Amino acid sequence: MKERQLVLDDVDRNIIEELQRNGRESYKNIARKLGVSDGTVRLRTERMIKNDYLRITASVNPLYFENSLIAMVGINLDERANSDIMEKISKVNGVQSVINVSGRFDLLVEVFVASRNDFRQFLVDDLSCIGGIKSTETFMFLDAINKWAEHRD
Repeated sequence: MKERQLVLDDVDRNIIEELQRNGRESYKNIARKLGVSDGTVRLRTERMIKNDYLRITASVNPLYFENSLIAMVGINLDERANSDIMEKISKVNGVQSVINVSGRFDLLVEVFVASRNDFRQFLVDDLSCIGGIKSTETFMFLDAINKWAEHRD
């Protein structure tokens, strides 16, 4: 991971806090609450987005629909985790995140799919095409509090 040069101050942190409350809040309303200009809010928000520090998205409750599945998949690789394999896995349908971790797995992959069949395709078909994967262990989410995910087709 490369070192970033972005330095946040209290105004930036307050902007983030307001956007976390409501990502659709207008810059004008945020500016009024913080006592700054809406241009300040817009420029700082754009700077944080441009520097890959902030992303504003719509999230869904992955457990809302009875048939959808969300799981964490622990993956052990033939060789230690590398960015090429991580990048390939990240592009597979349903993948929310790919994390290089310490511990008994090389990678943790969060997967959110619409059905058991979609999960089988991810685990059996899609991961097999990537190569370099020695073993997997799946942890299905049975229930969760405050868990949100990106909906992708």
